[in-house]
Amino acid sequence: MKDKLFILVGPTAIGKTALSIDLAKRLKGEIISADSMQIYKYMDIGTAKVTRDEMDDIPHHLIDIVYPDEDYTVSNYQRDASRLIEEINARDMLPIVVGGTGLYINSLVYNLNFTEVPPDEEYRMELEEYARINGEGYLHQMLEEVDPVSSMTISPNDRKRIIRALEIYYLTGKTMSEHNKDFRKEVDKYQLFMVCLNMDRKKLYDRINLRVDLMIEEGLIDEVKGILDKGYDKNLVSLQAIGYKEIISYLEGKISLEEAVNTIKQASRNYAKRQLTWFRRDKRINWIDVEDFKDRDELSSYIYNQAKNKLKI
Repeated sequence: MKDKLFILVGPTAIGKTALSIDLAKRLKGEIISADSMQIYKYMDIGTAKVTRDEMDDIPHHLIDIVYPDEDYTVSNYQRDASRLIEEINARDMLPIVVGGTGLYINSLVYNLNFTEVPPDEEYRMELEEYARINGEGYLHQMLEEVDPVSSMTISPNDRKRIIRALEIYYLTGKTMSEHNKDFRKEVDKYQLFMVCLNMDRKKLYDRINLRVDLMIEEGLIDEVKGILDKGYDKNLVSLQAIGYKEIISYLEGKISLEEAVNTIKQASRNYAKRQLTWFRRDKRINWIDVEDFKDRDELSSYIYNQAKNKLKI
C-alpha cells in the first residue's frame, strides 16, 4: 500500500502557512516544510518562518535544522523529507508538505537522479582560486562552456552550485544536466494529492509589498545585524537570500533603507512569478484561486474535502 502524501504549494505571501495549520488539524496531519531558507537557524523574520504560537501544537519538520554556514542540498532534503513521509504515515498521520521551493517539491514527486559523485577538495580549492583571481563571473563562464543547460538554471552568484556542477563534469566527464536527465520522470510511490494556491497577480503583489513592510517593522534589520554579529560571512549562500542581501547592502551604506525595501519588494514579486511558472509545469497539481472563497475557513473546508476524497481518508 502506498504512503499518502498531500502537498500544498504556492507563491510567497499567499497564505500557505495559516491554511496548512488549519488543514493539518482537520486531516490529522504533520507539516514538512519545503522552504530552502526556513531550514536556517536565526533567519526568522526575513523568511516569514512560522512561530511556535502559530504552529498551534501541529508538528512541523525541517525548520531550523542547520546553521547559516552549513551546507544543505536538495539531495539532503529529498533524503530527510522522504524519511519523514514514511515515519508520519507509520504513525497513521498525514504528511503535509508545504512551501514554495520548487526543487524541494520536485525532489519528492519526480525521480531526480542525484549523483553520488564524491567531492574533490583539491579541485574545489582550485576553482575557488580561479574565482578569487578572475572575479565572480569567471566560474559561471566556465560552466557555460561545458554545461550550458545547467548554467541557465544556476545563478552566477551561486558559487557553491556552480563549483559542484563543474566538479561533476571534471570527475565523470558527464554534465550535471546529463546526470539529472530523469528530472521530469514522475514518481509512483505515493498516493498523491497536490494543490497550488493562486490569486489575482496585482493583489498578490500588494500582499508581498505589505509583508515586506511588516518584516521591517518586526525587526528584520536587527535580525540581519544579529546574524552578522555572530560572525557569519555576508557572502554565505544563506545570506544571499531575498531580504538579507539587500539589508546587508543597507548596513554597509551602499544603498538607502528605502532602496533596500523597494529592491526586496521587487525581488519578492519576481520570485512569486517564477514560483507560479515553475508549478504550472506539473499537470498533477490542482490549482485553487483563493479569491473564490469568502474566507480561509471556507477555503480550508473545500481543500479538506478534496484531499479526503483523493487520499481516501
